Amino acid sequence: MAETNPLVHNVRIPITSCWREYGLPAVLLAVSVVTTTAIGARFMQNFLDGLPTVVNEGDLWPWPWLIEHPSRFLLGWPFSSALLAILLAHEFGHYFACRAHGIRATLPWVLPAPTLSGTAGAVIQIRSRIPNRRALMDVGVSGPLIGYCASLVVIAIGFLLSRTAPMPPSAQAAPIIGFGNSLTLNVVHSALARFYPATPSFELALRHPVLVAGWVGLFITSLNLIPGGQLDGGHILYAISPRLHRGLRFILPIALILAGIFFWIGWVLWGLLLFIPAMRHPRVPTDEPLDRKRILLSAAALCVLALTFSAAPFPGTSILHYIR
Repeated sequence: MAETNPLVHNVRIPITSCWREYGLPAVLLAVSVVTTTAIGARFMQNFLDGLPTVVNEGDLWPWPWLIEHPSRFLLGWPFSSALLAILLAHEFGHYFACRAHGIRATLPWVLPAPTLSGTAGAVIQIRSRIPNRRALMDVGVSGPLIGYCASLVVIAIGFLLSRTAPMPPSAQAAPIIGFGNSLTLNVVHSALARFYPATPSFELALRHPVLVAGWVGLFITSLNLIPGGQLDGGHILYAISPRLHRGLRFILPIALILAGIFFWIGWVLWGLLLFIPAMRHPRVPTDEPLDRKRILLSAAALCVLALTFSAAPFPGTSILHYIR
């Protein structure tokens, strides 16, 4: 039986810990930079050609095109930097709220994926118990509010970089993916149009990839604010009322599945996710009531949900649409 070298054994723990703390987040971020820049390059090429963001299925898998035109990879930097800024702002909001309350948490993990944005979003892993409702509220609300503010800046820049789409669009340029509107997009456009009357509306715009990145930021914010499970909205609702959170445990997933039938098929997936036992919210001590400041923060989160939510984020993608 071989002996274990105590010196080697003692070195393994800090190396493993260092990898989990810094190495894994750095690698995931680096890969996400590549995937988001790749999809952003295809979006930018379409924008420069006067085409909608996604014209055909090849736009969602740009790698063959990039192999043929590797110099165009750099076209994706505006989209990538804008989107990653929003994601990191959101997750660092959670991270620093955890630090403020002495809660152990990982650095943000940005998850690369073959999706419309090149990512599956970003997460942090909380590694210690949340001590009370006030800490839970701070952790839950900080990410969406900071991420929403970052999205507002990106959207404003995106509107200014966009231009009015040619009318009417040719049949060849008809997009295969549409982007639903939201109150935030209308408000930002109205504010900009006061100073820059030529600013095109979201529906009529030939959308710059930065505007698309801002749209993705709003979409992610609205998904996170769904008041169920361990989503940010679930944390906020649990901090307000654990009883109400438990009461929505089955009602909310069913409502989402119904929304998938009539509005967007993706709601079905989110409804099913909330049925998974791992999504149940862990117990948090509730003896300490929320103060006025945190009640106001929860109201702000509700307003953000209303301003970002779209029942049909991708128009024409309901279950009824596909079975007709």
